[in-house]
Amino acid sequence: MKSHQPKLKTQLFSCGFFRHCAQTVLSPTASTPPLPLTPPRFQQCESSTSSSSSTTSQSFTQWRFSPPTPTPTPNTNNNNNNLIKTNTDTNTSFNPPPPQIHNLQELFHISELQLTTDPTSALHLLERSLVPNPPQDQPPCPPDLMRALIRNLAHAKPATKILFALCLSHANRRVAVEAGAVAAVVEAAPELDGAPAERALAALELMCTLPDGAEEVRAHALAVPVMVTMMGKTAARGKEYAIGVLAVVYGGSRADRPTAPPEEVARAVELALQGECSARGRRKGAQLLKTLQQLSQPEIEAEPHAQHAN
Repeated sequence: MKSHQPKLKTQLFSCGFFRHCAQTVLSPTASTPPLPLTPPRFQQCESSTSSSSSTTSQSFTQWRFSPPTPTPTPNTNNNNNNLIKTNTDTNTSFNPPPPQIHNLQELFHISELQLTTDPTSALHLLERSLVPNPPQDQPPCPPDLMRALIRNLAHAKPATKILFALCLSHANRRVAVEAGAVAAVVEAAPELDGAPAERALAALELMCTLPDGAEEVRAHALAVPVMVTMMGKTAARGKEYAIGVLAVVYGGSRADRPTAPPEEVARAVELALQGECSARGRRKGAQLLKTLQQLSQPEIEAEPHAQHAN
C-alpha cells in the first residue's frame, strides 16, 4: 500500500486547475492571488440579488412586525394618498342626486327664496326640475325670478335653458317681455356661442310672437346688426331663429322700420342661406328676401323722381 501512495499523489495533482484550487484554498502557505480590476458580471448579479432579497425581507419584517414609530417612504405616501382619493371618489359617487320639484308653483317659490342667498343653486334647481320636460301650460313665473334669470344670461349656462323653457308658455312669454328679456337677449347674444346662443335666439323669436315683444325688438337699435352677426356665427338652428327675428323686425309698419338698409340685410341673408341652414330657416329666409326686396323697390323708384324734381 505504501508503494502506491506517491503514484496517487502524482495523479491527483496532475491537473493544473485542481493544483490551483489546492494551492489557493487548501494550502495554508499559499499567497492570496491578486483581485481582478473589474469584477465579473456574476458578482454584480449576486450583489443585486442579495440586496433585493435583503430589502424584501426587511420590508416583510416591517410589515409583519411594524416598529413603534414607522417612517413611511415616499412611495407609501403616494399609495396612501391614492387610496384616500379613491375612497373619497367612491364615497362621493354614491351621493344621491339633488331632488327635483315637479310642482312648478312650489319650484318658483323655492327658487325665488334661494336667489337672495345662493343664486347658483336656484338656477341649477330650475334647470333640473323645469328643463328636461317643460310643459306649455305653466303657472306665471314671479317677476323677480325672471329678472334674476335675465341678469345671468351671459354668465350662467343654465340661464338660457331656463328662459327658453319658460318662453314655451304663453303666459311666461309675457312675463319675460315685461321683465325686459327682449333687450337683454339682444345685448347678451354676441357674447354667447353654440347651444346657449341658439337657445337665447329661440326664446327671443318666441317673445316676438307677442305684439309687445315685436315692438320692443323693432325699437332696439342693435337688433338688426346683432341678428346679422348671429347669422354669421351660429349653426343651422341659430341662423333660423335670427332670420325669424329679422322677419319680425322688417314685417312691421313703415314707422317702425329700422334704419338699416334692406338691401344690405338681404345680402347678409343670402350669404347665410348659402351655408348650413335648416329647411324651416330656408323657407323663412326666402320670405324675408321677398319682403326686403319689396321694401327696397320704393326707395329705388323714389330716387329718380327726386333727381328729376331737382
